[in-house]
Amino acid sequence: MWHTSHIITDNYRDVALSILLSASLEQLRNAEGRHALRTMNRGIERECLRITAEGRLATTPHPQALGSKLTHPLITTDYAEALLEFITPVETDIETTLAQLRDIHRATYQALGNELLWPLSMPCYLNDVTDIELANYGSSHIGRMKTTYRQGLTHRYGAVMQTISGVHFNWSVSDALWDLLAQRNDTVNNIAFRSQAYFGLLRNFKRWAWVIPYLFGASPVLCKSFLQHSNADLDFRELGGGMVYVPYATSLRMSDLGYTNKEQAALKITYNSLEAYIEGLRNAVFTRSEQFAGIGIREGDHWLQLNDNILQIENEFYSPIRPKRVAESGETPTQALERGGVQYIEVRAVDVNPYSSVGITADQMRFLDLFLLYCLLSESPPLPYEQQRITEQNVNRIVLRGREPGLTLVDESGESSVRERLQFLFGELKEIANLLDQNPKDSVNTQNEGDYQRVLEAFAPTIDDPEQTLSARVLKDYQGAVKAFQQLGLGLANQYKQELLETPFEHYSAEIFAAMAEQSRHEQADIEAADKGSYEDFLAGYFNRALIKKTRLKGA
Repeated sequence: MWHTSHIITDNYRDVALSILLSASLEQLRNAEGRHALRTMNRGIERECLRITAEGRLATTPHPQALGSKLTHPLITTDYAEALLEFITPVETDIETTLAQLRDIHRATYQALGNELLWPLSMPCYLNDVTDIELANYGSSHIGRMKTTYRQGLTHRYGAVMQTISGVHFNWSVSDALWDLLAQRNDTVNNIAFRSQAYFGLLRNFKRWAWVIPYLFGASPVLCKSFLQHSNADLDFRELGGGMVYVPYATSLRMSDLGYTNKEQAALKITYNSLEAYIEGLRNAVFTRSEQFAGIGIREGDHWLQLNDNILQIENEFYSPIRPKRVAESGETPTQALERGGVQYIEVRAVDVNPYSSVGITADQMRFLDLFLLYCLLSESPPLPYEQQRITEQNVNRIVLRGREPGLTLVDESGESSVRERLQFLFGELKEIANLLDQNPKDSVNTQNEGDYQRVLEAFAPTIDDPEQTLSARVLKDYQGAVKAFQQLGLGLANQYKQELLETPFEHYSAEIFAAMAEQSRHEQADIEAADKGSYEDFLAGYFNRALIKKTRLKGA
């Protein structure tokens, strides 16, 4: 392990983190503390493309049997009609979340007919950009706004880039843990305290964000058809079978394959406080873009984008992690944060895991638990924008060169190898894992004893051998499939469909999904019937309200 006894001038920050983390964990070693630490809230948002039996992008509309994309609580679409998004409710048990996710996939497969779900982040074969149909959310003002926003993304960044899929991990800690942390800090467990602590987590996540594509990156390969629609200048090599790869890459999904916005970067949005973050996002939504102004906003009744500002809406801001709060009707994301503070965080840096039928595994979720707790409980000094840019450069280095032997990274401690940084991090995570695995006898959690330590042991070989990473496995399997004249993605897609259709529902039922679909259609019809005024007036009202600052609540 990379011990903190190394030269302090080079590694001063790591020493400080160890001291603070140890103090935080010491407070949580009793049964009450361990229970509070283990009770984490989680949810998954998984994106995936519908494809034909031949492995091409499906051009059919969203299946009617799945209900309304606008109002269904579990099944919707992201950018395109063919890009599904599955959303699990908040749960405290990992196995429950995965059972729900498998059931959502089962219900979807039953509605797909001969179609399949693509099991990789980078899209399948793309014949022509006209095959990508924007998601249609109906005739209501809010439905049209969602489609117009996607139209704007098309003009700004291109349709093909928007077909890339990922997994979002939503996470928060328990109220009981907040009570204990507030006591330790001699403060009150209120909105301001929790938001400040979550922003500390965000800064530490930025410092260590490269770890996620290193371990979980699963997109070193892509179909050559993608490059016909991208200006990316990367070191692509021929793999055969119509595929290309970048040597040592981990996550081409996270690279600059198309989603670039230099004006967005110039705003210098930071994570040093909730107020600064909100101000930065609002500036982006209400600052005119010289680049996007050239697109125009509308041509007659046809809307090209919502506006010609740097961001059309706050959701356009790209970040591997976001502070979130469930918004009330009519609220923007920043207004929700302003009203009630940070409720949970959304990790957006996880590739679809092609070796899971639902895109993510329990081991990955447990590692994320450990990693996010480390980011929360460790010291998190302010992160100036210049230093933040260095952390983003580290992510880009791992994304494109993560498996390169001897690769180094730079942070506040100086320059060190990926191996050294991982050795240090795993040492810190082991302390958290040991505590989490000391399960109180009266705990309501059902995880098996030793799960968190086992997860660290499972990922530990990647520290010394990058060829043990998920991205290396994907590349090797692609190479093997090409030699055997097989299609890796299509083979997995058929396997997962068969597996899930041949096994029974675990958490929901077919009847529950049918009822949700029917209810969602009624809700969409009600929204459409309730609309008043013109679409133009609706948009003007939305952005006028978006300028209004919410009264900040001070209580818990």
